[in-house]
Amino acid sequence: MSRVHWVRHGPTHARAMVGWSDLPADLSDSARIARLAAHLPAGALVVSSDLQRASATADAIAGDRMRLPHDPDLREINFGDWELQAFDSVPDQDRLRAFWDEPGDASAPGGESWHQVTARVNRAIARLRAAHPGRDIIAVAHFGAILTQLQQALRVSAYEAFSHKIDNLSVTELHWQGDGWQAQRINHLP
Repeated sequence: MSRVHWVRHGPTHARAMVGWSDLPADLSDSARIARLAAHLPAGALVVSSDLQRASATADAIAGDRMRLPHDPDLREINFGDWELQAFDSVPDQDRLRAFWDEPGDASAPGGESWHQVTARVNRAIARLRAAHPGRDIIAVAHFGAILTQLQQALRVSAYEAFSHKIDNLSVTELHWQGDGWQAQRINHLP
């Protein structure tokens, strides 16, 4: 059985849609980082998105665990023209509402749809499972990337997946059972 311990990166404190912008994470709460690192399986492999908020978080919790190369397929949703904008400042509010209320093919101009981000993250996880069968993996990623996998594990719509809170430095644990992913923990804060 494979287990993936999805960790959302440390907070950026940005008050906007942050997708592919490479903002740093606030990792100043060393006690919280230590609790998170201690909670995760000792022999797991550690992989992260290539964005610094995820890669720095992965480095902070890796300890003696084997660190795999950054994987750009674990990035957050590409918000295109909406990047770093507050929700209420996006000119096309109908398109923005469609993106969040009916996730699927809708996307920001120059950005990704829910289906595109799901396919991208699925590729990354398939590669990891094939390269490291049966290994525990700690994947440090982003809200959207984690939700794509949670949607599959819960077998719910994308809209229902969006109803889940995924806090910074939380763990969402998914187990591969042969017929698909099963959610064991969602948004656990060690």
